[in-house]
Amino acid sequence: MIYICIPARDEEQTLGVLLWKVRKVMREFDRDYRILVFDDASRDGTPAVLQRYAKVLPLVRLRSDEPLGYARSIERLLTEAVAQSGYPKRDAVVTMQGDFTEDPADAVTLVKALEGGADIVAGAIKDERKELPKQLRWARRLAPWVMGRAYRGAPVSDPLSGFRAYRVIVLKKMLREMGERPLLSTQGWASNVELLGLAAPHARRIQEEPLELRYHLLTRESRVKAPHVLKDLFRVRGVRWPARAAEPAADTAGASPGGATAAAAAGPAARANR
Repeated sequence: MIYICIPARDEEQTLGVLLWKVRKVMREFDRDYRILVFDDASRDGTPAVLQRYAKVLPLVRLRSDEPLGYARSIERLLTEAVAQSGYPKRDAVVTMQGDFTEDPADAVTLVKALEGGADIVAGAIKDERKELPKQLRWARRLAPWVMGRAYRGAPVSDPLSGFRAYRVIVLKKMLREMGERPLLSTQGWASNVELLGLAAPHARRIQEEPLELRYHLLTRESRVKAPHVLKDLFRVRGVRWPARAAEPAADTAGASPGGATAAAAAGPAARANR
């Protein structure tokens, strides 16, 4: 089973077309799947969109009446997926945005890499700074400097991206280790870094796949504010990556149709050029 987890707040303009594209992609991929959407106190027509699509899709709707933010929404989605999974060593979780800036077709690439033996597959966003909204462009440009060693030592070249696939057993072990403690303490990109840091110790193999963002399809103003992002990223400077996650696996290169490589194989020089 593939659990596609989507946090959403006020995404009525894009959520419907995203869900329909997921349906098309997954039907062609021919795998069992379930879509989990967390409605984070939307005030627009997002609940109505979800109600409509729940009639024709394998859709599970979760909701909070009070805004929780991106990190807690992701935590709720991951917890639900782990609880539903009947085969955690085989099942997969894909996390993606509800604003349609990420292509659902790329989820297939991530899952194929899992099927090739990886435990975590991270989407590595290509350098598209000219195409990004100004706030995102500045945040991405300054992130390596703000995070310092934590950025350079990450087991993937783009630890900020939240478009990832996880083997469910990795998430299950991570949540069990956290116990009753909150999973994430930051928001947005910083929480993506935190989550990777928590999950990585439970993964035998981590790799990445190059993906493209589609911000030209964004129908609303970006919610990213560079100062807030950088402040949160500064808080994760102390994240410690497991040593084994930084070592390239011998069988990683070319393991998937997308030509994924071990994150560490990119090396510091490759990361510096991003």
